[in-house]
Amino acid sequence: MNDNFNQDKNRINLEVRIIKNIAKYIKETRQKLGLGRTEFAFFLGLNSTGERTIRGWEQGEHIPTKKKLELIQSLEKKIEIQRENAPFSHAKQKKTQFTFIDLFAGIGGMRLPFQKLNGKCVFTSEWDKFAQKTYAANFGEIPNGDITKIHAKDIPDHDLLLAGFPCQAFSQAGLKKGFEDTRGTMFFEIQRIIAEKKPKVLLLENVKQLKGHDGGRTLETILSILNGSHKQNIPKDVPMSMESRQALTKKLNYCVDFKVLRARDFGAPQNRERIFIIGFDRNFFGKNTDFKEIFEWPTPSMVDTSLGNILEDLSGLPEDDDKFTISDKLWAGHQKRKIDNKKKGHGFGYSLFDNKSPYTSTLSARYYKDGSEILIDQSNIKKNPRKLTPRECARLQGFPEEFIVDEVSKGQIYKQFGNSVCINVISAISNQLRNSLVKK
Repeated sequence: MNDNFNQDKNRINLEVRIIKNIAKYIKETRQKLGLGRTEFAFFLGLNSTGERTIRGWEQGEHIPTKKKLELIQSLEKKIEIQRENAPFSHAKQKKTQFTFIDLFAGIGGMRLPFQKLNGKCVFTSEWDKFAQKTYAANFGEIPNGDITKIHAKDIPDHDLLLAGFPCQAFSQAGLKKGFEDTRGTMFFEIQRIIAEKKPKVLLLENVKQLKGHDGGRTLETILSILNGSHKQNIPKDVPMSMESRQALTKKLNYCVDFKVLRARDFGAPQNRERIFIIGFDRNFFGKNTDFKEIFEWPTPSMVDTSLGNILEDLSGLPEDDDKFTISDKLWAGHQKRKIDNKKKGHGFGYSLFDNKSPYTSTLSARYYKDGSEILIDQSNIKKNPRKLTPRECARLQGFPEEFIVDEVSKGQIYKQFGNSVCINVISAISNQLRNSLVKK
């Protein structure tokens, strides 16, 4: 009987050692690759609960299957290959002159121009798993996930903070609830990071409707929080984390200004308007810093634009391969809706363009649904209008040709470009901001 007891005891001890060794191996491998649990789970193809699974493995609560263990063993090589193939990997940079973080990063539209000017991105956050996939393919890095779950103290120090924070709460297409909407309170996630890390310079981006939201009071609140004049009386019913609410007790001291800029004024064939907010830390640049002395908003190039410059020739595309021409049913629906809306005085409906059009209307995140805001006329080849291709969407937003657009489905990439920024405008701003950073 004692022999059986000892055998069982030895077997249990062996199993415990194996579990502990596996847990240690998984944690060490993840840390060696510089990945958080969420990012590690992403690479392993785990679902939305992947972060909890990884934590369980590392704490020895359970072990991965043999297949998952083999995948972990091959992961380091897989990530190396992805980083090597990523066209905009930091590994390809010769030198860096300043550091920045990329919040609500999307697919990296705000990052690209600053990285091109020798800036190094030291932290990225983006919660959408499909946007993370496109970001990883292009930059060789998986963004950190939900910013609301990341403590400000855990974010690296940086010179410049970039944030195209969610705009649905202020947009024309949304309900315009602003700070009453949880998405609208994402500004307070930015504020708590600024209060903790005190970056020298800020660049925030949002839809132009933010300027007039709630009679201008929402924008006034944002600016006053940044410049330290706000009385910190955000209502208790506005949803935000305890860390964010506590951060509001810390007075910021930024010299700030804002401006609405339009993409077509900077050489992009799109009538896209966005508001940009820029701030300089007076504790770094000097308490008497004058915004106009340290920064000059970029002058629009006002070059002539033509949609034909970014369109692909799909006239020879076989019918079976044509995924962009809309169906008879959808086209008939667009036409009927436009007539009905015109009678009601709404003015909503489809917008038709061709290669001679100087620019299009704004590309939105809903473009994947029916393409109504930007349809390309094909009457010359006796076809219904078509939607833009993913590559055309990339060009419309000013993304370089090397940017990978097929890492996710067509519907997802349409959403991603609709949510992104116009590179032309960010590039113009980045040139001016870099001068301010490097000059100091």
